[in-house]
Amino acid sequence: MSEAPSPAGSKSATPPLAKKVPSPREHHGDVFVDQYEWLRDKEDPEVVAHLRAENAYTEAATAGQQPLRDAIFEEIKNRTQETDLSVPSRRDDWWYYSRTIEGQQYPLYCRVAASGAAGDVDAWTPPAVVPGEPVPGEVVLLDGNAEAEGQPFFALGGATVSRDGNLYAYSVDNAGDETFTLRIKDLRTGEHLPEAIEKVFYGLEFSADGQRLYYVVADESWRPYQIRVHELGTPVEQDTVLYEEDDVAQWTAIELSADRRWLLVSIGNSEYSETRYLDLEAPGAQLGVLLGREERILHAAELFEHDGAPQVLLVHNRDAVNSMVSTAPLAEFSKPLAQQRWQTVVAHDDAVKIEGAEVTATHLLVSLRRDTLETVRFAPLAEALAAAEAGRAPSFAEPAFGEELYTAGAGVSDYRAPVARLRYTSFFTPPRVYDYVLATGELLLRKETPVLGGYDPADYVAERAWATADDGTRVPLSVLRRASVQRDGTNPALVYGYGSYEVSMDPAFAIPRLSLLDRGFVFVIAHVRGGGELGRRWYESGKKLLKRNTFTDFVAATDWVASSGWADPCRIACMGGSAGGLLIGAALNLAPEKYAAAVAQVPFVDALTTILDPELPLSALEWEEWGNPIEDAEVYAYMKSYTPYENVRPAGYPAVAAVTSFNDTRVLYVEPAKWVQVLREATTSERPIVLKTEMDAGHGGASGRYEAWKDRAWDYAFLADSLGARELLG
Repeated sequence: MSEAPSPAGSKSATPPLAKKVPSPREHHGDVFVDQYEWLRDKEDPEVVAHLRAENAYTEAATAGQQPLRDAIFEEIKNRTQETDLSVPSRRDDWWYYSRTIEGQQYPLYCRVAASGAAGDVDAWTPPAVVPGEPVPGEVVLLDGNAEAEGQPFFALGGATVSRDGNLYAYSVDNAGDETFTLRIKDLRTGEHLPEAIEKVFYGLEFSADGQRLYYVVADESWRPYQIRVHELGTPVEQDTVLYEEDDVAQWTAIELSADRRWLLVSIGNSEYSETRYLDLEAPGAQLGVLLGREERILHAAELFEHDGAPQVLLVHNRDAVNSMVSTAPLAEFSKPLAQQRWQTVVAHDDAVKIEGAEVTATHLLVSLRRDTLETVRFAPLAEALAAAEAGRAPSFAEPAFGEELYTAGAGVSDYRAPVARLRYTSFFTPPRVYDYVLATGELLLRKETPVLGGYDPADYVAERAWATADDGTRVPLSVLRRASVQRDGTNPALVYGYGSYEVSMDPAFAIPRLSLLDRGFVFVIAHVRGGGELGRRWYESGKKLLKRNTFTDFVAATDWVASSGWADPCRIACMGGSAGGLLIGAALNLAPEKYAAAVAQVPFVDALTTILDPELPLSALEWEEWGNPIEDAEVYAYMKSYTPYENVRPAGYPAVAAVTSFNDTRVLYVEPAKWVQVLREATTSERPIVLKTEMDAGHGGASGRYEAWKDRAWDYAFLADSLGARELLG
């Protein structure tokens, strides 16, 4: 075992010292004096100057890492086929796809005409589009590079095409704050319609006749709360409100049913939901309530027609903690819940979490999670409904794959399609796209993402391991390494985690991660409580007044790494982003001595301050995840016991890089800006603590694929340098 090396950088660089302005915060008789709350005012020139000074210090303190960053960036670039395209996906009479061109930051979104009957499998064979070669008849819907020209940031929020294929609606963010401008393009002429709708949110759909556009608007706290309707050719000021949600703890979204007859409005949070629906083909139809929030059922609904009558497919947790699938005629939902007759399609199973379900004209697709892994099953729709009517379980087909750890999912681009588009990946299998023939179960490989530079998946190993938490709970780990790495207790290791919102860290291929593995890293993903890997109970045992389980699970995972023989206990780093950044901050407070370095990406490290202010973005929506500390003294005290900013203590903290974005609306830059100040005051080590702020970016970092590669190279270089793992293995 050896001591962790010091990161390369300027030893003489001096970190900026923010002034202290006492700001008392009082709740439930407790007073917390925040010395750095003044940094919240992003309009204050002194705040901007401080962030720029932090960036200058970070650049100086990590200057020695620049060659390593450059090397990792080139490794990512050299493994990536830069001129590439997605597998075309058919909808109506067109094939839609995106393509990238070497040297350009953003994709082009395109289409070409399709032919053949909708039910013919051959008509669903994608056209042979060769990367880098002109496509006859190609129509460019949107060129991301042209849209981004002259802008500090570019992100596409959403896009949809009218059913007749003539109009293309899309929304663009040029600041990184996830607030979008909506434009409509006439694909017959290539010209834009005169209207531009500002400050829209995610979610937009055309009416059946293409004359109306439904879109979502967020309030001042960045909560999507309104569904508006725009009549094409009319002033935006005349847009009407289809639905408005007044409860600050509810999130609103829209989507079309698979057959595009119904507009579905979803309202809810992580614990219960409500669904409303609008028949787009019935003149004068009004928005109706399918299943109300007063029933306290967390669900997702799909409407479809079967045997000439509207039916509802529900994935729900009614008497089913891991969810189940039920169906019922739409007419049933006009009755009181106790009188409704639902038929069970997929029964509840303690060992299987139902993640979702959708229908085509002929088949039912069910997404599920079993033994931490997500996969998909298929059944003929008529047979599944008949089995449910008879009270028996339908017979499902499930594609088989030969790896222990993988992720598989499927969906359809067109309700009439005789094939489903199946996507498969693992930690070391690049993404594959198949067409699954619904009638026969045949898998047709359409593409495997190329990885250049002589990549061989046999050079790497992914294994499942288990850590034991303080309370005896077994915590699953995914352990990734090069096959040549020896179990001799000398290797650098990175422990990565998230553990909130029932989000699972599923197996997925990542080119940048290879650069760490090729430097001898053992990369361990800790599937801690609060995530969804082991079903709903796994999530519920890591939220609200059980949230500390998330953090102690992560420390237990680190202990497993230290004692496993795969790593040098003095060369272990940790990394996480957003709520995973809160996890990193909490773990550092619990056990700073266990880590040599940490990268916290857009970290939610001042969670209590944020959630105590319902006017801040998303704060009220967070009450279902963390509890409501405004009204509940126990929740307040519990959160105060773990939130990273308020629990920094004198200790030998590792090298820390906090990475954030000035325009992030999900986790405000002020949280890591305050956190690094108290870390520097408290640490008894001389390892650097730096703050890197992207001044023209949002929650996902800078826009553009090359900028994203540079960001990841920066993070990985900080870790590799801090652990003395700068060189590639021989």
